[in-house]
Amino acid sequence: MTELDLSGRGLTAVPEIPPGVTRLDLYKNSISTVPASLWEHTGLEVLNLADNRLSALPPGISALTSVHTLDLAHNRFESLPDELGELTGLTEYLYVSDNRLTKFPAAWCRLGKLRYLGCTDNRLTALPEDLSGFTALRELRLYRNELTALPESIGTLGALRELHLRGNRLTALPSSIGLLGELRQLDLRENALTTLPDSLANLSKLDKLDLRWNKQLREPAWLRDFEEAGCMVLR
Repeated sequence: MTELDLSGRGLTAVPEIPPGVTRLDLYKNSISTVPASLWEHTGLEVLNLADNRLSALPPGISALTSVHTLDLAHNRFESLPDELGELTGLTEYLYVSDNRLTKFPAAWCRLGKLRYLGCTDNRLTALPEDLSGFTALRELRLYRNELTALPESIGTLGALRELHLRGNRLTALPSSIGLLGELRQLDLRENALTTLPDSLANLSKLDKLDLRWNKQLREPAWLRDFEEAGCMVLR
């Protein structure tokens, strides 16, 4: 047995997992704690603990160095351990959306192979100052948090293709955002933006720019050139 699907079974605890399992799905149960024994299954590649009642995660998760997909969404986490940043095999997805997170650990920026990070619907007020470790990140979803600013290091995410920032409290963007040369989609809906940096005009691969519900935004002159070049601009 390499795949074990225990989703939607009404479980209140993690059962004993047989050896050799590489994909474990515990989605949509009523589990409130994770036993440390789970981290003994170092061959796990996919671990889904989403939609449970978890509020804490033992730091021993760093033993799961083969995990490439980790789903912790739809739980009750107010914080998650720095040790997530030690999951060197995490290449595909990290989902931590719909929790109660107030801090984005700087240690997570060591996930240099990660392609997708979903951290939506939390209570984040700031990002780490140095995001440069996310060298492979292609999609970053941070909508519906409480971010008031982005660090200048956002411009170091050279592989990023989608950046979703809807429903935050952003009043301005750093000029370094214009360095995201691979960016295709930029969602800025429901913020408090008043201006856009001229460096955005350098994003030649951008095909969708969503500016809706920024009531005080003053549109720059180059925005029409953007549209004429084929970018869909939503106002």
